[in-house]
Amino acid sequence: MEGIEHKLVKVNGINMHVAEKGEGPVILFLHGFPELWYSWRHQIIALSALGYRAIAPDLRGYGDTDAPDSIASYTYFHVVGDLIELLDAVAPDQEKVFVVGHDWGASIAWILCLFRPDKVKALLNLSVPFIQLNRQIKPLDAWRAFYGNDYYMCRFQEPGEIEAEFAEFDTERVVKEFLTYRVPGPIMLTKGNLFGHSPDTPITLPSWLSEEDVNYYVTKLDKKGFTGGINYYRNIDRNWELSAPWSGCEIKVPVKFIVGDQDLVYHMPGLKEFIHNGGFKKAVPLLQEVVVMEGVGHFINMEKADEISNHIYDFFRQFA
Repeated sequence: MEGIEHKLVKVNGINMHVAEKGEGPVILFLHGFPELWYSWRHQIIALSALGYRAIAPDLRGYGDTDAPDSIASYTYFHVVGDLIELLDAVAPDQEKVFVVGHDWGASIAWILCLFRPDKVKALLNLSVPFIQLNRQIKPLDAWRAFYGNDYYMCRFQEPGEIEAEFAEFDTERVVKEFLTYRVPGPIMLTKGNLFGHSPDTPITLPSWLSEEDVNYYVTKLDKKGFTGGINYYRNIDRNWELSAPWSGCEIKVPVKFIVGDQDLVYHMPGLKEFIHNGGFKKAVPLLQEVVVMEGVGHFINMEKADEISNHIYDFFRQFA
């Protein structure tokens, strides 16, 4: 795809697939669920043409990167460890890099900055803000209290269960359901009624997502399965427990944050108030700007590809 190079890099005991293009300061792009490096295709091309080296891995469990069998192998510590060793392998001459994350990739980017701020020049994150979690209640208990057991994060917890239901739905349908989800509210996966409608309900793809794009995700997911990506959700409470030593710590790197006003994350309980009323700035003191894009959903890096590329360039060039 327009000169994007692909290679496997041995990191942290696994083989990690990496897509990259360009020369110059490194920008590390981190994808979310149920995605791949491919979600950054537009930004890779745009930023490499502007003097950057764009590097986008398939995170562990996804695409052409290895997927360890153990659920416990998908904690923040494992994934951040992968990324540190990746950077040491592919960019040993760069003490610090720029980072861009979305969805789970944004969560991981926050933790990368928390654990290793010495490796990050600046961070531009999409969709998911940094939240200092309540130490009085486990995250999954909180989600159940808000939304009930059919909330997708809760439904993902039993190993093999949701994978079997997705298999009945077929991979293409599941990919389209997630990537076209635009309801500014929670994803509910009621058993026997996934996504709240019949699997025969027609799905019209938006202009920013082609059948060819969908087929790329489907091909990789048919080969790898959904389990690796879902295992990140199965470590939500484990991450909460393991990250207790960093309770109350702030993010100490320069940050820009962008979210769509139709993003389901933006409409989680209390999140708008946290972002706009001082809580976010307190947790991220070097937060320079929050951008809320009107009429835009969760997959903002694809839906508004050019605008996001421009935001990335405009933010990072001040640190070049």
